[in-house]
Amino acid sequence: MTELRNVEADLSRFRARVLVASALVLLAFALLVSRLVYLQVFRHEDLSEQAENNRTAIVPIVPNRGLILDRNGIVLASNYSAYTLEVTPSRIGDLDRTLDELSQVLEISVRDRRRFKKLLEESKSFESLPLRTRLSDEEVAKFAANRFRFPGVEIKARLFRNYPFGELASHVIGYIGRINPEEKARIDASDDEANYQGTSYVGKLGIEQSFEAQLHGTTGVEAVETSAAGRAMRRLSSQPATPGDTVVLTIDIKLQKLVEDLFGERRGALVAIDPQTGEVLAFVSKPTFDPNLFVDGIDADSWQELNESPDKPLLNRALRGSYPPGSTYKPFMALAALQTGRRTPQQTIFDPGYFLLGGHRFRDDKEGGHGTVDMYHSIVESCDTYYFILANDLGVDIIHDQMQPLGFGELTGIDIQGEVRGLLPSQDWKRNAYKSAEQKKWYAGETVSLGIGQGYNNFTMLQMAQATATLANDGVKMKPHLVRELIDAVTRGHSAVTQIEGQRLALKPENIAVVKNAMVGVNLEGTSAASFRNAPYTSAGKTGTAQVVQIKQNEKYNASRVDELHRDHALFIAFAPAEAPRIALAMVVENAGFGAQFAAPIARRVLDYMLLGQYPSEEDIEAVHKGQAPTPIGKPRVATDLAWPPKP
Repeated sequence: MTELRNVEADLSRFRARVLVASALVLLAFALLVSRLVYLQVFRHEDLSEQAENNRTAIVPIVPNRGLILDRNGIVLASNYSAYTLEVTPSRIGDLDRTLDELSQVLEISVRDRRRFKKLLEESKSFESLPLRTRLSDEEVAKFAANRFRFPGVEIKARLFRNYPFGELASHVIGYIGRINPEEKARIDASDDEANYQGTSYVGKLGIEQSFEAQLHGTTGVEAVETSAAGRAMRRLSSQPATPGDTVVLTIDIKLQKLVEDLFGERRGALVAIDPQTGEVLAFVSKPTFDPNLFVDGIDADSWQELNESPDKPLLNRALRGSYPPGSTYKPFMALAALQTGRRTPQQTIFDPGYFLLGGHRFRDDKEGGHGTVDMYHSIVESCDTYYFILANDLGVDIIHDQMQPLGFGELTGIDIQGEVRGLLPSQDWKRNAYKSAEQKKWYAGETVSLGIGQGYNNFTMLQMAQATATLANDGVKMKPHLVRELIDAVTRGHSAVTQIEGQRLALKPENIAVVKNAMVGVNLEGTSAASFRNAPYTSAGKTGTAQVVQIKQNEKYNASRVDELHRDHALFIAFAPAEAPRIALAMVVENAGFGAQFAAPIARRVLDYMLLGQYPSEEDIEAVHKGQAPTPIGKPRVATDLAWPPKP
């Protein structure tokens, strides 16, 4: 029996289904349209930026670091481009195995590995670290043929710092090194974070550190189109980097080399200043070090050798080494006596060869004494007894108050970092420096030692040079500085470093004249006369010999019986020409002995160069090293005739 279908009912159900399906389709389309509107209208800018970022990459362009020149335009620090083999440890499974395999393709020395591992300890694993630098074109091609074997290893072209004269003036110039974690954190927290994107190196010492902002320049940016694999396809836009400024120093690198040659292998420091401007003409610390060792990252052996050497080549003795001034302190003590009215130039004392105080005998260095001595002869003959008595009469606090304005025990404010204050003692200082009541007490015998530049007195050669320059400049104190001007890398415009106007101290001209006249006498007829014999200019000076260790009261000092590191320091201060000084200097030769024998001859050659344009002969330099021949020997060389610059 055939079943009769209800067509109307079927049609009704079909229509209902179609309506439901249509509604679902329309709803789906509505959702799609609304999503499309949301993405295209409301999130258009955001998504467009994301898409562009997926297509492009922003690459920082590291600026060329600024040059460093001496006052005559000789380049002391420059840059060069070279290929570097770099490793990203986070992209390598077995690092040691990779290094072994790389060494079969390229020469990788033990020093390269040690330096790389030292960098690895100081860096994050995702950073790219140099394994080999200065690759030749042949080595680059050789690695390129084997690149597929070494994921995480690549060749990069980088700029490297170069110090063409190596150890010469290294404490002034400083060096650059890889940014360590502490420096990275400091940069990230500063306003310069963006400017250091892509930068791996910063100044670590000297001018490189103190003028980092000027030398670094401004980082540029480059937008490149990348493939899905992240490989650069083409450059879209570029904002070039701005190179760092050129820093022009006040030092004369020829003079610097002369002084370093004259010191030879001996330890010490010399600072020479133009008294009228405060420009530092020479800033010597010996021994020195080669800053090029630090550019690629110093290896462990070289670092250990520098860091553990008993000669301390990394110590900037001119800036951070403090020494008892010895008899070079006497002209300033005489000035203090005149300023306070405690002495007149004509007033005399009788020197029997010692000064007695409380049963203690302070011995003069001349057996039997100097006899009757006035102020002029106390400086010319360097009479200790005169200053033992003077110091006892003045007292420690008056000495402190008279010496402090000259810069003793004070920071000079020179334009490189790391300066130490030294020590100008006072009763107040001792009360704060020690803990027990007995230690806090100031004793009269301690004051007596101050008169000849011993005791607690400790100053840097920079402070001594500033005080000498102030005296030479008739009481006007200038702030020492090492940077003369900056040269803009783009405009080539010169901008002089702003100078603080000289400070005129409350020193009477007639008192300054007395002391300066006596210092002229030192070089004419006194302790340094032999070194300045036949000089065609008039100079002023003062020798000094400073004890390193205290000897017993009645024991005579004998250098041959004392360990070399415990022998006396040789010191000298000078300025010239005496009537219109163009240079003032202070120097120390550590553990050398008498200032007249080992320091004054160096100063003579410095003044000959500055005032006459002469270099000493090679024989004369050798004689100075030995403390021999106090007068110039051999034919002096005219500075302009020398081959310069020397071969780096």
